Amino acid sequence: MRFAGNVIWFVFGGWYIALLWLLGAAAAALTIVGLPLSRAAIEMAKLSAFPFGKDVVHVRELDGRGTTAITALTGTLGFIVNIAWACTFGIVLFLGYLFAGVINFLFIITIPFALQSFKLAGLSFWPVGRRVVPVELANEARKRNAQERLDKMRGTSVAA
Repeated sequence: MRFAGNVIWFVFGGWYIALLWLLGAAAAALTIVGLPLSRAAIEMAKLSAFPFGKDVVHVRELDGRGTTAITALTGTLGFIVNIAWACTFGIVLFLGYLFAGVINFLFIITIPFALQSFKLAGLSFWPVGRRVVPVELANEARKRNAQERLDKMRGTSVAA
């Protein structure tokens, strides 16, 4: 299903949306301030081209780093950039993907495409600090983080 869904998605507009995101990434990369948005736009392009079999996770779920001075600073800057993004382009893109998802839900055969549109809507509204990874990797990262939190709650934290 993943391969067929990705082919259909790509042929019927995924390539175009991904290309637009890559052009946006290039435009954002021209400025120093736009570099976080450039990285986020590249992640959006990856998901827009081939969304089936991919999931969106926060970067801290992947790297397993706790709160340090660096992660707090980058998290704060990412939050500020996300606020600016959400108030400008993010809301428009979010509503567009949301509308596409609702339209796709009208037909039974396009429900999987509706679900992908909703996934894209979430990422397009708040993109900085998110990474697009295979579903299996996302599940493993979430499982590892859940186990670490459970160990911490039990007081049986094991050094890695």
